[in-house]
Amino acid sequence: MNAQYALLAPEITLAVVGIVIFSVGLLIPKGSRQGMVPLTVLGILVTMAVAGAQFYSQVNGSFLDGMYLADNYASFFKLLFLAAALLVVLSSTEYVQKLPAHRGEFYALILFAALGMMVMAGSGDLITLYVGLELMTISFYVLVAYLAEDGKSGEAGLKYLILGAVSSAVLLYGVSFLYGLTGSTVITDIAAKLGSDMSPATILALLLVLAGFSFKISLIPFHMWAPDIYEGAPVPITAYLAVASKAAGFAAMVRVMLVGLKAQALDGNVAVALAVLIGLTMIAGNLMAIPQKNFKRMMAYSSISQAGYIAVGLLAGTPDGVKGVLFYSMIYVFANMGAFTVATVVSTAQGSDEIKDFAGLARRSPLAAAVMTISLLSMAGIPPLAGFVGKFYLFKALLDQGWVPLVFIAFIMSMVSVYYYLLVTRTMYMEEGADLPNIGVSGATKFTLLVTMLVTLFLGIYPSPLAQMATIAAKSLFH
Repeated sequence: MNAQYALLAPEITLAVVGIVIFSVGLLIPKGSRQGMVPLTVLGILVTMAVAGAQFYSQVNGSFLDGMYLADNYASFFKLLFLAAALLVVLSSTEYVQKLPAHRGEFYALILFAALGMMVMAGSGDLITLYVGLELMTISFYVLVAYLAEDGKSGEAGLKYLILGAVSSAVLLYGVSFLYGLTGSTVITDIAAKLGSDMSPATILALLLVLAGFSFKISLIPFHMWAPDIYEGAPVPITAYLAVASKAAGFAAMVRVMLVGLKAQALDGNVAVALAVLIGLTMIAGNLMAIPQKNFKRMMAYSSISQAGYIAVGLLAGTPDGVKGVLFYSMIYVFANMGAFTVATVVSTAQGSDEIKDFAGLARRSPLAAAVMTISLLSMAGIPPLAGFVGKFYLFKALLDQGWVPLVFIAFIMSMVSVYYYLLVTRTMYMEEGADLPNIGVSGATKFTLLVTMLVTLFLGIYPSPLAQMATIAAKSLFH
């Protein structure tokens, strides 16, 4: 293989796997599609092996004069996206079986969304980034509206389509300003040609790009899409949106803001505005989660607050801050997927996503209740779980840059989140649910539950392996 094309090995592998899965779903009878899950899992594992080999062999190169980059930063996120896709596929086997048509393209769309995320993570050019973004979001438009007989799912898909198009237009408008100012869309060229320019046009371009990315990661006040779309989407897709698409937004946003626009993004006035945005996101996201009765809506507001926590690493603007973004994004995949896998189990058994439906889950499925509790406490940042370590890295990086008030807000809001997470735990352990049946968990789902729980526990007690990977990836961004 040509040396340049070898840099694209993970993307090429996943594209081929996605096309194969899509073709198989079209060609085989509906009743014979159970074999698609092992085939999809195998394809993801092969792609993970290729991406992992690139990471550990320290592959660093560029394709088409810097339009696409293969570095440890991108490889880390590729592994994250693939891990999320794998957990979604494994956790959704029973859920997909009960879909009215059991369409074969469900798994292919998950893979194509992951491919778009991988392109976003490796983009060294704003046009390439936009192509990856659209591949991801178009796949999600279909997946969110996948429950054809469910009005909420169709409504969520339409809202996501309209608001996604608006946010993409805002992002492209900012890109057009940057191109007009520099004559280039390559991120490193933009940085070189802008220098420390803080002209009104540059500030406008920065704000437009920031607004476009803020929608993708659901920072307040660009969060309005998340609750309705999370509630209407199929439960596994809600999980995928919450972890993978948010991580993809951060992967692109961190590279653009800290490589292409660092002098502007970390300028005093702009940094203060970003800090206010992050503070409002943490406060409002947590406070609005408290009164929610629907589990997916509660997790939507939780994910908004989590975006605020992760964004503090961007505001820090240092390798330690990026390390925190990388580490927390990865452990968030496992904690969030653990919680949503339990929600998928309950939704499949009872056809509802209300928090009250978790009543008596400790008796009906002890493993599911334990995983839910550990996952939620990890997201709250309770030691000795992985979420505590991730928040420690993020808050320390921000504290080192002197943002003491924002760190204080982040700490207080983390404690507030314990309240609404424990409301779910109380429902599972202290409410009877005597009229509700016991819940059986299939082999693939049980495997997913165990993996998410063990990883969350292990990385809380011994975070060094992932921390070292995150350090290597962060340094490659600043080399």
